[in-house]
Amino acid sequence: MQPSYLTLKSLLLGTFVIIQLEATEQWKGPGTTPNLEDIVIGRCYDYIETVNPSVGKKNCSDIWEAFTSAFLNKDPCSVAPSDYERYINLALHDIPANKSLFWENNKQLVHRLSDRGNRYMALGDTLMGWLADNLYFCGSSRDSGFDYNSCPITSECEHNAEESFWRSTSVTYAKHSSGEIQIMLNGSTPGGGFPVPSFLADFEIPNFQRDNVSSINIWVMDEIDGVNVDSCGENSTAVLQSVLSRRGFLYNCYDNYRPVRILQCVDFPGNPACVTDSGSGYTISWMTMAPVWFVMIINCGNILQ
Repeated sequence: MQPSYLTLKSLLLGTFVIIQLEATEQWKGPGTTPNLEDIVIGRCYDYIETVNPSVGKKNCSDIWEAFTSAFLNKDPCSVAPSDYERYINLALHDIPANKSLFWENNKQLVHRLSDRGNRYMALGDTLMGWLADNLYFCGSSRDSGFDYNSCPITSECEHNAEESFWRSTSVTYAKHSSGEIQIMLNGSTPGGGFPVPSFLADFEIPNFQRDNVSSINIWVMDEIDGVNVDSCGENSTAVLQSVLSRRGFLYNCYDNYRPVRILQCVDFPGNPACVTDSGSGYTISWMTMAPVWFVMIINCGNILQ
């Protein structure tokens, strides 16, 4: 009886190991964000009611269904950008002229500047981008639901749910951008601010509509205390300028564009990069002096009363 007992024990142990392996991460990326449906539908109502009511009424339930039908019940590595066509058609709205803001490697700064579409409207400020921003999602290869353990990344398979989503929305965003377009690069990125390949190089710039775009502003922004890897006319920024010229676009390029630099300096008021020369033999931080000037103005007003 001993051999039979050992065989049964081995079979049970083997079954347990197989179950455990299926439960572990199959892919290298994080699994689907928990409560994804509640988050996406909640974001949808938040967007159309408070963030950007000008887009009008949207059917958030239909948008959710179109979003998930693009990648559920499919091989996680066989999701094409075109699978999101219905989702994009339902979520699409006008992008105001002169407000499009493209970027590479400086997402946080871009969204501080865009201010949820109030100053500019980056892809993540549109409804189609807003709903999925910072979320993870993919279908399971074992059943018809979501994979909450792991999702494939692009190095594992190109046509995964997230990569195809952002490719499709990037193309749509670029095609609907008009007027004066802004491109913000990170001048402190190792290897250069305009990476190739990238969403900007491969899916956005090739879909700019020359008849609808009047000019392009390039802002090369070094990080505060960051190294100066890229500048206008140099390294990868020169490549970007050449690409735009070949495509017939007018452009201007600015190193550390002052309005954006001021926004960066809000968090670093005493940093040397945020100090301006007064022209009278000493330097002083304009961010540090701002409260002083404000108090002086108030006091002068009180004296005059």
